[in-house]
Amino acid sequence: MNKPALPKQISTATFRLLLAGSFLLALAACQSAPPPTQKMQAAQLAISSAEQERVADYAPIDLRSAHEKLSAARDAIQAEDMDRAARLADESRVSAELASAKTAEMKAKAVNDDMQQNINALQREILRNSGTSQ
Repeated sequence: MNKPALPKQISTATFRLLLAGSFLLALAACQSAPPPTQKMQAAQLAISSAEQERVADYAPIDLRSAHEKLSAARDAIQAEDMDRAARLADESRVSAELASAKTAEMKAKAVNDDMQQNINALQREILRNSGTSQ
């Protein structure tokens, strides 16, 4: 008795289908994610905003860190390491935002200190005037 040829054809077709599916999966795994364009833009915007706020006068280390991380993110994009680029872009944005927050805090503290000095001067003036009128 001869075995029918049909099962061999099905197994060959199944094998080809599995081989093609495996190839497609391998090809998909090799493709990298798209560049993190929005994250890069957000980081650049945060840095630009920080520079307009004169952050370099108050938090230069954080601003430098933001620049360095954005530069490293650009390098990661060139190396086609999009996950690393996205992470570095996020870190760059956060560093710029931290620099802005520190700057706002220092400026507010300076205003508060100035107001306190003015209050103290007024209190001394009041005491001096009340002491001479008695």
